[in-house]
Amino acid sequence: MFTQVLITEFGKLRRSSVPWVTLAVILFAPWAIALFMWIVRDPARAASLGLLGTKANLAGLEATWPAYSGYLAMIVGASGMLLLAFIVAYLFGREYLDQTAKNLLALPIRREWFALGKLAVAAAWWLILALAALGEGLLIGYLLGLPGFSAEVLASTVGNALLLAAISYALCPVVAWLTVATRNVLAAIGFALGMLLIGDLLSHTGWAVWFPWSIIPSLSGMSGSSGAGLVPVSLIALLVVFALGVVGTAAQLRWADNP
Repeated sequence: MFTQVLITEFGKLRRSSVPWVTLAVILFAPWAIALFMWIVRDPARAASLGLLGTKANLAGLEATWPAYSGYLAMIVGASGMLLLAFIVAYLFGREYLDQTAKNLLALPIRREWFALGKLAVAAAWWLILALAALGEGLLIGYLLGLPGFSAEVLASTVGNALLLAAISYALCPVVAWLTVATRNVLAAIGFALGMLLIGDLLSHTGWAVWFPWSIIPSLSGMSGSSGAGLVPVSLIALLVVFALGVVGTAAQLRWADNP
């Protein structure tokens, strides 16, 4: 049954332009970082560009591989909290938007399989996007000829980006549950945006280790300081949120009064 659901969900994406839109969005981000790197490498050119050059310098950017790799990992993490939330909300909310949820849930298949199938599709979708952005970013960094490249920097870049991508995915089942519970895509996306803002705020406090949405701002440096790693307390909180999101989504589809 799960295989049938999975095949059906992937088949729906073949007829949709949304995957291509999300790919275009995430592939744009490395070019934006590369633009600032290019400006910072030439202070005279940066000054001639006026406000753009001033912002680049005030941001404290360094045109080096370690700095570039940090921003590249940040792209994957931050975009995961928003772009992945949009993906999950779309997967779980499209039947409500198309008013076909009643037909879907009337099929002789356990409703829990729909939750697991859609989450599996979201995982594959997000992995492809993260790898595409990471691969493009590494290629752009190579073409820029940034100094400070080494095997250690490369391994750190890939490892940090994939870690942040995994953390982003662990937060997405809650978005899925809100989408199904409210039958509203915008509510779930609004929740994800709110959690990103709150998580960034709490990342400056001692409560950050207890709040799963503060993990990415802390680890990626969005909070203004480099993260010290994923501590056990944060990992436990993250796993609890992931489990609650999966169970809540499956239960909502199984027992709630769906149309």
